[in-house]
Amino acid sequence: MSHYHISSLLEKMKSSDKDFRFMATNDLMGELQRDSIKLDDESERQVVQMLLKLLDDKNGEVQNLAVKCLGPLVGKVKDTQVEFVVDTLCANMVSGKEQLRDISSIGLKTVIAELPTSAASPLATNICRRVTGKLTHTVTKTDDVSVQLEVLEILGDLLTKYGGLLQSFHAAIQSALLPQLTSSRMAVRKRTIIALSSLVHSSSSALFAELIDHLLVELTRNKSRSTTRTYIQCAAAISRAAGHRMGEYLAKIFPHVVTYCQPVDDDELREYCLQAFEAFVSRCPKEVTPHVPQIIDICLDLITYDPNYNYDSEDEQETMETEDVEEEAESDEDYSDDDDMSWKVRRAAAKCLSAVLGSRPEMLADLYKTVSPKLISRFKEREENVKADVFAAYIALLQQTKLVTSRATEDDLSQSEGPIVMLQTQTPQIVRSIHKQLTEKSVKTRQGCFSLLTQLVSVLPGVLGDHLGAIVPGIQFSLNDRSSTSNMKIDTLTFLHVLLTNLPSSVFHLHVVNLVPVVVNAVGDSFYKITSEALLVTQQLVRVIRPLDHESSFDFHPFVNPLFKCTLVRLKAADIDQEVKERAIACMGQILTNLGDVLAYELTSCLPVFIDRLRNEITRLAAVKAVSMIAGSPLRLDLNAIVSSAMPLLASFLRKNNRALRLATLELLRVLVTNYGSLMSGDDFDSVMRELPPLISESDLHVSQLTFSLLTTIAGANKTSLTKIREGVLPAILNLLKSALLQGGALSALLLFLRQLVLAALPGLGFSDLLKLLTDTVYSPIPMSPTGTTFGVHKQAFHSVAKCSAVLCVACPDEGIAVVNQLVAEIKSKDTADSVRLYALLSLGEIGKDVDLSGQPELLTVIEDSFLHSSEEVKSAASHALGNVSSGNLAKFLPFVLQEIEAQPKRQYLLLHSLKEVITRQSGSPSSVDAFKPFVNSVWWGLNLMFCSCCVQTAVLCVCLSTYVFVS
Repeated sequence: MSHYHISSLLEKMKSSDKDFRFMATNDLMGELQRDSIKLDDESERQVVQMLLKLLDDKNGEVQNLAVKCLGPLVGKVKDTQVEFVVDTLCANMVSGKEQLRDISSIGLKTVIAELPTSAASPLATNICRRVTGKLTHTVTKTDDVSVQLEVLEILGDLLTKYGGLLQSFHAAIQSALLPQLTSSRMAVRKRTIIALSSLVHSSSSALFAELIDHLLVELTRNKSRSTTRTYIQCAAAISRAAGHRMGEYLAKIFPHVVTYCQPVDDDELREYCLQAFEAFVSRCPKEVTPHVPQIIDICLDLITYDPNYNYDSEDEQETMETEDVEEEAESDEDYSDDDDMSWKVRRAAAKCLSAVLGSRPEMLADLYKTVSPKLISRFKEREENVKADVFAAYIALLQQTKLVTSRATEDDLSQSEGPIVMLQTQTPQIVRSIHKQLTEKSVKTRQGCFSLLTQLVSVLPGVLGDHLGAIVPGIQFSLNDRSSTSNMKIDTLTFLHVLLTNLPSSVFHLHVVNLVPVVVNAVGDSFYKITSEALLVTQQLVRVIRPLDHESSFDFHPFVNPLFKCTLVRLKAADIDQEVKERAIACMGQILTNLGDVLAYELTSCLPVFIDRLRNEITRLAAVKAVSMIAGSPLRLDLNAIVSSAMPLLASFLRKNNRALRLATLELLRVLVTNYGSLMSGDDFDSVMRELPPLISESDLHVSQLTFSLLTTIAGANKTSLTKIREGVLPAILNLLKSALLQGGALSALLLFLRQLVLAALPGLGFSDLLKLLTDTVYSPIPMSPTGTTFGVHKQAFHSVAKCSAVLCVACPDEGIAVVNQLVAEIKSKDTADSVRLYALLSLGEIGKDVDLSGQPELLTVIEDSFLHSSEEVKSAASHALGNVSSGNLAKFLPFVLQEIEAQPKRQYLLLHSLKEVITRQSGSPSSVDAFKPFVNSVWWGLNLMFCSCCVQTAVLCVCLSTYVFVS
C-alpha cells in the first residue's frame, strides 16, 4: 500500500461527513488484513493516532470499525506503536466519558487477543506487564463500578492466557483482588472470583497458600452471610480451576462448607455449598474420598428440600379417581412462587450427586442401596429444571454401571448384592415413577424420561420386557401430540428403536397394533430427520413382527400393507434428503426380506426401483446392501425381474474406486450366485469374471478374500465359467502367492477355491496342471548366494504354496500319494536346493495334518536328518513338518516326539516346537481334543519333567505348557 493511498485514507478519516469516515476506516481495515501490507515509521504513527482518535468519534459505527482495526494493526506495526496503543487505551479506561471507557475496554481486549501466545515473544511479555501494572493500580484506586468490572474482566483474560509471564505481578494482583471480594456490588465479586481462579493456574505455592489462608480466616469470621456466600463461591471456583492444588487444603476447608450447609434460612448459601461439594468431588477425587459419605448424606437430605410444597398430599390426590387433570395442573401453579429459591438447592444437590455417581465406581453397590431409591422417589419433582438434573444424575449412575459391568465376570454380575441385581429389582419402581410423566405436557420432562429409559436398556437389554404396557402409551402420546417438538419425536423414535433392537420380538406382539400407526405417521412426517428415524424404526419393526431366525405364531398380515405403502412412497420419491433415501432403500429391503412372500404381487412394481437406485451414484451403495438382504432371504423370492439387469451393473461396480462399494458388491454377487445362479446366463458370469483379476492383490487382502469366496461359489454353481481363468485370475493368484502378507482369512478363502477348482476337473486345470503352476516359483532356477541359502521369494510364500499344494493332494488322494513320495525323495536327496527342501518339508507337514502318512517308511528319517541341515529355515520347517505329521496319527508319531525330546537334548528346541504344533492343532475342535485325551498324561509328565530339570528352552516350554493347559 503506497504512502499516497494511506494519506488519502487518513484525510478522509478527518472528514466531517460520518459516511466518509466510515468508508475510509473500512478500507483501512481491508488493507490491514492483507499480508502484503508494509508501513513505514511515519505511516505507522499516523495510522495509530488516527485510529485512537476515532475511538472517541461521535458516530458509533465508526467507533466499532476503529476497534476492529486494532486487532490486525498489532501484527503490522512496531512494538513501540503497540505500546503506545495500549497505554492510550488504559488511560481512556479511567476517563470521565462512559462511551470512551467502554470502547477502550473492547479495544484493549482486542489487542490482547491478537498478541502472540508464545512465552518467548518479547512483545507479548512487554505488553502484558505494562497492562497488568496499570490495571492493578486502577482496580485498587477507582470507585467506579463499571471501570472495576471492565478491569477485572481484562485481568482475568490476561491471567488465563499469559499467567506464566506475569509471575512478578502475581502478589500485587492477588493483593488488589482480595479486597474486591467484599465489594458492595455482586457483579464485582463474581468478576473477582473469575480473576482469582485464573490466577491460581500459575501462582506460586506460597501465594496459593496465602490465598487459601485468607479464605479460611474469612470463613471463620463469618462477618455477614453475603460475604460468606462469596468466599464459598471462591473456594469452589478455585477447586474447579486448580483441584490438584486445592486437595492439600481440603481437610481445612471442608468442615467450614459443611457448617454453612446446615439448616439455615439461606437457600442461596446452601446452593453455593453444594456447588463447592460438586467441585471438590470432581477436581479433588483422592482427597475428598473420606468425605464422600457425608456429602452424599447432605445431598440426599437437601434434594428433598421443598418447604413450600406437600408431595404427600399430591400422592393422595393422584389415587383419587375423581380428581380432574386440569385441576391438578392448576394446583401445581398455585405452589409456584417467584421468591421460592429452594429449587436451586435441590438442583445443586442433584448435580452434586451426579458428580459423585459419575466418579465413584468402587461405591456402586452402596450407591444402589442408598442413592438410587432416593433419586427414583424424586422423579416426581415439581420443578422442570430440577427434574432434568435428577434424571441426569440417575443416567450418570446407569452409565457408571455399564462401565463397571462391562469389565465384570459372570460371578460378579450374579451377586445378590451386586449393582446389576439391585438395578433389576428397582426397575419396576423406576417404571412406576416414570410412566405417568411420559404423558405429561412438558417436553423436557418426556425427553428426560426417554433418555433415562434408553440408558437403562443399554445396561440391561431385556429389563423392560415386562413393562411395555406402561411405556407404549407414552410413546404413542409423544408421537401423536401436536405440541411435541421435532427433537421430542426424534428422541421417542430413537428410544423405540433401542427397545425393538434389544428386547425379544415376542414381547412386542401385544403392542404392535398400537405402534404401527404412529410409526407409519412418523414415516410420512414433513421433517426429514423424523422420517429418517422412523424408517429405521420401521426396519426393526419388520424384524419383530416376522422374525426369520425362529418360528412365530403372531399374525403379522394386517400390518404388512401399511408398512409397505408408507415405505414405498419414500422409496420412489426423488426430491428428498439423502439420508431418507438411503434409509428408505434399506427399510424396503428389510420389508421384502421378511415379508416378500406376502407381497409377491407387488414385486414387479417394487424391484425395478432398486435397479434405478443401483444406477444412481448417490444411492448405489445402499441399494447394493438392500438387494443383498433380499437375495439372501430364506423366502427365496422371485427375482427374475432384476437379476439380468443387475449383473452388468454389479460387474461395473467392481471397477469403481470405492472400497465400500466393491466389498458390498462382492458379497451381493456371492449371494446371488448361491441362490439365483440358475437365472444367470454365461454372459452374466463372464462379465463378472472379467472384473475379478484386478481385485486379487496384496494391497487389500479383504477384497481378495471376498473375491476368492465369490470364485468358489461360481465354481460350484457354473464351473464352465472358470475355463478362462488362466488368462487373468490364475496369474493374479500366482502373483499373490509370492506375497509375504498372504495369510489368515484371505489364504483360507484361496484354499477353498483351489479345492473347488481341482474337483471341477476342467480341461487344462487338472491336478497336475494346477500343481505345476503353483510350484513353479519353487522349482524354477533362482540365483543362489555363496552359502546356498537365498530363496527366490519371501519364506512366507513357501508356507502359502505348501498349503495350496496340500489342498490339492488331500482333494485328489490318488495323485497325492505320488506327490508325497516325490517330496520325500527330494528331501532325501543331497542335491536338492534349499528352496525345494523347504517347500517339501512344509508341504509334507500340511498334507500330514489331514492324511495319515505313517505308511511312508522313510518319512521320520528324512525329517530327523533335516534337523541337522545348515539352514535355520530348513530346520524350522522340519520341526513344523514333524508336528503336523504327528497330528495326522497321534498313536504312531506322538510317542516318538516325546521320546526324542528326552533323548536328544541338542534338538529339544526344535522338538518342543513340534510338540507345540501338535497341541495347537489338537485344540482346534472338540473332536480333536477328544482324540488327544489318551495322550494327556504322557505329554503332561514329559513337560513337567523337563520343566523341573531346568530345561534351557524355558520360553518354548512355557508356551507348550500354557497351550496344553488350555486344551486339557
